[in-house]
Amino acid sequence: MRAFREAVEAGDMDAAVALLAEDVVFTSPVVFKPYPGKAITAAILRAVAQVFEDFRYEREIGDPAGRDHALVFTARVGDRRLTGCDFLHVNEDGLIDDFMVMVRPLSGAHALAEAMGAPFEQIVKEAEARSA
Repeated sequence: MRAFREAVEAGDMDAAVALLAEDVVFTSPVVFKPYPGKAITAAILRAVAQVFEDFRYEREIGDPAGRDHALVFTARVGDRRLTGCDFLHVNEDGLIDDFMVMVRPLSGAHALAEAMGAPFEQIVKEAEARSA
């Protein structure tokens, strides 16, 4: 999804969040339970944008006119390099309604989980404040 990719690459998280459906479901690479809703997904995306360093999308897979997209990325969390993929599905309105992230290697996933675990209470508070 070109618009989402461009927003993230530009560091414009407001534009990226605007592309999320209200009923989006975010599936984390390090947590079993999916997170339903735009507010929590937006809060997670904003936090990840601060955790990832040297983030770069490497390629986009999928039919530009289709509803399923895969955006392959590289990033660093501390001293750990990782490769990941954002799997996006868009609804009939062109908004992201399913957002699943996968990362590798395991050491990179552990670094991401550790980095996101510390501020997660703040992430939840931000989501609650935005949805109120």
